[in-house]
Amino acid sequence: MWEETFKRRMREFGKHAPEIVKGDPFSIKIRAASGCFHREHSPEAYKIIDDYFSSLSEPECYFKFEEHESGPEILVYLAITTAGVTLVKSIIDLIVVILKARSEGIKKGDRKNASLELIIRKTKRNDEVVEEKIIRIDPFDLIDKQKIQKQIEKSAKSLIDEKNNK
Repeated sequence: MWEETFKRRMREFGKHAPEIVKGDPFSIKIRAASGCFHREHSPEAYKIIDDYFSSLSEPECYFKFEEHESGPEILVYLAITTAGVTLVKSIIDLIVVILKARSEGIKKGDRKNASLELIIRKTKRNDEVVEEKIIRIDPFDLIDKQKIQKQIEKSAKSLIDEKNNK
C-alpha cells in the first residue's frame, strides 16, 4: 500500500534532518495524472532537472528529491510562522524547473503523457496520510510561479491546521 511506503519515507526523512531544522515535514509530489514521468520516458526533462541540481551551490533548506515512476517528489520542511507557512525560494524554483522541464522535454522528444498534478502531502499525528491536489498542469501551460507558491503555502497551512485540530 502506497500510504505505508509514504509514511516510512517521511519518517526516514525526519530522522536525517539536521537539529536546526524547524517546521513540519511535507511531500510536494509532481505526479503524472496518468502514465508516468520518470527518467526512462522523460530523459530530456531529467537532463534539465539534473542540470539545475548541478548548478546549485548550497541549498537554502533541508530537502530530499525522490524519483518515482509516477513523477518526482520533494520532501521538505516548511517553515511555520505566525503569518502562515513559508516556502523557500529554492524549493519553489525547483518545482518550476520540474514543471517547465516536462514541456521542454516533450519538445525535444520525450514521450508525451497526460497532465501533471501538483500535490502536497503529510502525515497527521495519528499517522494518517492527508493530501491535497493543488493544481493540474497540462504539458504546455504557462507556469505561474507566484500562483503555485501561494497555493502550496495555503494548502500546507490548511493541512497543518487540520492536523492540529485532530
